[in-house]
Amino acid sequence: MLNVDSIFFDIDGTLIDARSDIVNAMNYALAQLGLAQKSFDEIVSYVGTGVSDLVAKSIGIDDSALIEKGVDLYSGYYMKHPADSAKLYPHAGEVLDYFKNKKKFILTNRYSKFADAVLRSLGIREYFDDIVGGDDEGCIKPSACVLDPVIAKFKIEKSKSIIVGDMAIDIMTGNNSGIKTCWIRHGLGKPEEVEPLRPDFIIDDLIELKKIIL
Repeated sequence: MLNVDSIFFDIDGTLIDARSDIVNAMNYALAQLGLAQKSFDEIVSYVGTGVSDLVAKSIGIDDSALIEKGVDLYSGYYMKHPADSAKLYPHAGEVLDYFKNKKKFILTNRYSKFADAVLRSLGIREYFDDIVGGDDEGCIKPSACVLDPVIAKFKIEKSKSIIVGDMAIDIMTGNNSGIKTCWIRHGLGKPEEVEPLRPDFIIDDLIELKKIIL
């Protein structure tokens, strides 16, 4: 087992299944822009690399003004509907409560306000010391710079830290930052992308963290 003081959790595909709310917000934005809506699977395939990237790929047109408007439309709709369909993955609440004495953080490429809204709606915001979001799109996962401010602020020891995520980008972030990594397979990540990164731990259910973290 691993002696850990700090746990960094990804949110989408790791703790929460929020795919339907993300798709609905994106398709609303597309409709308001007079563009054709996209399929559920196509929009979900764009999740993980930041809001602007999600909007840009969904629009499919290299037009910065249009993308900016799309981001505003998406953001406005999502903040009104952060958890219409969102749900916790099995044992998420139980595991967060079990590790209530550990420092816990959300590490996501969502905007922080999106993460905060869905966590509050699902009743788990109180478990986290801070949310590290993708507000600065010049410094998002998988860059190590996303962790630097929170490591300094909370005096975190990297040797006693772990990131838990469902995508290759999460494991890359851990590798780049010099902290342990845990891949959970129930999310959006593709084995052929994640396995070559050699995560330190691989789990199928969040409950398995009890057997990994002291």
